[in-house]
Amino acid sequence: MMGMKQPQKELFSYQVDLDRRVRSDHPLRKIGQAIDFTFVREVVATRYGYNGNVSVDPVVIMKMMFLLFYDDVASERELMGTIAERLDYLWFLGYGLDDEIPDHSVLSKARRRWGVEVFEQLFVQIVGQCVKAGLVDGKKIHVDASLIDASASKDSVVKGSPEMIAALKRAYAATESKLGDTTTPASHIGVNERMVSQTDPDAGLVRGDYGDGDHIGQHRGE
Repeated sequence: MMGMKQPQKELFSYQVDLDRRVRSDHPLRKIGQAIDFTFVREVVATRYGYNGNVSVDPVVIMKMMFLLFYDDVASERELMGTIAERLDYLWFLGYGLDDEIPDHSVLSKARRRWGVEVFEQLFVQIVGQCVKAGLVDGKKIHVDASLIDASASKDSVVKGSPEMIAALKRAYAATESKLGDTTTPASHIGVNERMVSQTDPDAGLVRGDYGDGDHIGQHRGE
């Protein structure tokens, strides 16, 4: 069953208000204000049942994945150990001082539940929005690359080779390698390994803005 985190102030936490502790110009505050992560719930809703244990909120999961990338945290395990020590991380994730932090394998488990392709697409969509809003510069993108809008249309997509779309996956691949379990089924064939744009060969297919179907995005070296 998919969980949904409801951020709320603590009643008994030594009068610590995390919202007041995070400065107004903090980068994570700007990201939280500019990027709406809630679309993730709708995208992965079919991966959850209606009974059983309540999961970690998918929005929190993708925010954790973003932190792993944004602050270049060494591993999934290190991130989970750091969250409780960082007031800005707790605030960004919607946790209080007394909330229990998920197990270190939460990102790897979500990746398996949602599917490799969906997990990658959500990451690319979020990082792409941050780059477009000027909240992530080229130095934070792996191998000096950045995500920009491509001059391609969905209708121009045809079958092609995986070499044509490799650039789109660089930032995600670098972050995914930090997860505890990155096993991909041998039978998996990603959509971007089967598609290429005629008008912009370097573009990759991303399922977003999630309101109007598939979207062509691009990941280029600088």
